Amino acid sequence: MGNSTKLMTRMGDGTAVEMTRDELRADIEDGVAAAVKRAKVPPLDDDEATHLLDIFASQERMTGVRPGDEVVHSCDGSNGLRPSRLDSLTDAEEGGSDLCELQQQDYSYKAVKTVVPSEQRLMQEAQYRLTIPVQYGAQADLGRYSKPDGPCPNWSQLLPEGRIDEARAAQEEAAAESEEDMVRIGEAMWEAGADGINFDTSGAAGDADFLAVLKAVRRLRDACPDMSIELGMASEFVLGMHGELEWEGVRLAGLWPVDQLRLARQAGATIFGPAVNINTGRTVAWNVARALAIIKPCMDVAEIPVHPNAGMGVCGVPMHPYPPIDAVSRVSRAFIEILRVDGL
Repeated sequence: MGNSTKLMTRMGDGTAVEMTRDELRADIEDGVAAAVKRAKVPPLDDDEATHLLDIFASQERMTGVRPGDEVVHSCDGSNGLRPSRLDSLTDAEEGGSDLCELQQQDYSYKAVKTVVPSEQRLMQEAQYRLTIPVQYGAQADLGRYSKPDGPCPNWSQLLPEGRIDEARAAQEEAAAESEEDMVRIGEAMWEAGADGINFDTSGAAGDADFLAVLKAVRRLRDACPDMSIELGMASEFVLGMHGELEWEGVRLAGLWPVDQLRLARQAGATIFGPAVNINTGRTVAWNVARALAIIKPCMDVAEIPVHPNAGMGVCGVPMHPYPPIDAVSRVSRAFIEILRVDGL
């Protein structure tokens, strides 16, 4: 295949486009350079970049790893189109998932706290019906604790008014409320038989959101030493909505995945899920190259499994309700073969 041959590939929104091998190579190099510049990480080496190019230059409809190189598939939700949530979990098991997740439709721990007994009953029944591990998952969703829906002052309104101290105090209040809800629900689901807890989209509302999750993880680890705890991030770096919050002397605002991983492990998480947001105006190859470079430092220091969030709109997977399988399979293979991640 010549370097001028047109190859089908994808944009970050899932659109099919044609590029030459040389154009793909340039896109990969540009994606790595973007990561190096922004995240201050080392670039991929020549062999890694060439391997990534070969994955995306392949014209097979789907691609995959060799038998024996498969990794664990964790998840942030297993509810499908079935009317019953439990039926959706059994569908996930029958479809080959390594674990599944019971979730409430709002996917917020604040919403779950009002229906804990019914969620416990569903978890108990799920444990009777399934063989694979069943975890319970939701997100801290700190914004729900602000007015008009929550009890705390709304920092999104206070910050534009220059009321910085009040906005910071409101975030700290919300983080404390969120922490209590996550601990209470985590303990309740563990009592009901859950195999683990997932804190998804951590840090979505900034550093106070991430701090609440870290504190909840630490308390659950102390209370339930055998609990599996997955901590998945919302984006590649922690937004400094507060700006002054710390975890054991480490400032949370601005942390990139490798430092997020260190704190997740210190808190007691057993699985870490880094997330790198995509640019829909660039190719999947560009986005994956950037994500690989940003997450690669995690693999050098990881003491717990690393499961990159390879889903819609993160880590190179197109932002589309039904991401094309040709793109998803290439993203998955790249993370497994180049970074040797523990799961996805």
